[in-house]
Amino acid sequence: MSAPLRTRPAARRRPATVPFAAIPAVLTVGIVGAGRVGTTLGAALAAVGHRVVATTGSSGASQARVALLLPTVSRRPAAEVARAATDLLLIAVPDDALAGVVAGLAAEGALRPGQVVAHTSGAHGLAVLAPAVAAGARPLALHPAMTFTGTPDDLSRLSGISYGVTAPAELRPLAARLVADLGGVPEWIGEADRPLYHAALAHGANHLVTLVNEAADRLRDAGVAQPEKVLAPLLRAALENALRLGDDALTGPVARGDAGTVARHLTQLTATAPESVPAYLALARRTADRAMAAGRLRPVDAEPLLGVLDRDQSGVAA
Repeated sequence: MSAPLRTRPAARRRPATVPFAAIPAVLTVGIVGAGRVGTTLGAALAAVGHRVVATTGSSGASQARVALLLPTVSRRPAAEVARAATDLLLIAVPDDALAGVVAGLAAEGALRPGQVVAHTSGAHGLAVLAPAVAAGARPLALHPAMTFTGTPDDLSRLSGISYGVTAPAELRPLAARLVADLGGVPEWIGEADRPLYHAALAHGANHLVTLVNEAADRLRDAGVAQPEKVLAPLLRAALENALRLGDDALTGPVARGDAGTVARHLTQLTATAPESVPAYLALARRTADRAMAAGRLRPVDAEPLLGVLDRDQSGVAA
């Protein structure tokens, strides 16, 4: 007698997916967030033939940017933009607003299976897009490593820049294609490494602006009428040397261990611009640490300098 047939358990139903072949060469794109980044990337995608069909933007500044960079694109509420973006929805909103925007669009039923939902935040990876994934969308983190002004000049700066990309394995080909369309180079960043990646860029670029403006202000205090003329060649050379040589580019009184010079700096800064003293101390101490680690400053020569920095640091803390 033959063995009885066993019935197989019903296979679990998998969420419907859309094969990559279904994503056309020309993408239909919507942009939520008509800030400097969103409008610039939208204009760049339109320039290479993609259809940017809708964007948000209710403030006067946003409307001006859309009129300048996306003059033929209609402005609509966020949910309508998401529904119109049948292939790619680009969300370019501030970091702290991103989770709420994604959750809101998912709750309104504005996202659909197969749609690629990408954000431009450097600090976030794919986890923030979980509500979109639950709606069947494909998640992508696509952060341009560039500073933007919201003017057409930004478009000329996109060529050759890096994009911090976090994507599921199956979405990497599309992510690489998008970055190539934008004229950039992908840097694949792990989900857990996004905050560190973004901290490095903010520390380097945003704090550089603060540092340059601090230097310009102190030159004005010293009677220099046009500090940008003094700083421009010096800072350009320092940046190029730092990128090329690393810590070997260090020069100046801290790298030489000139404790007396640094002490005079701190005395004058305390009298003229006390708000600059904590930043000077922090950067001088970190410069000394790096100079010693690189062999540029001997520990014995650093002792008097570190004594000055520690003494003034204690005064600032008090």
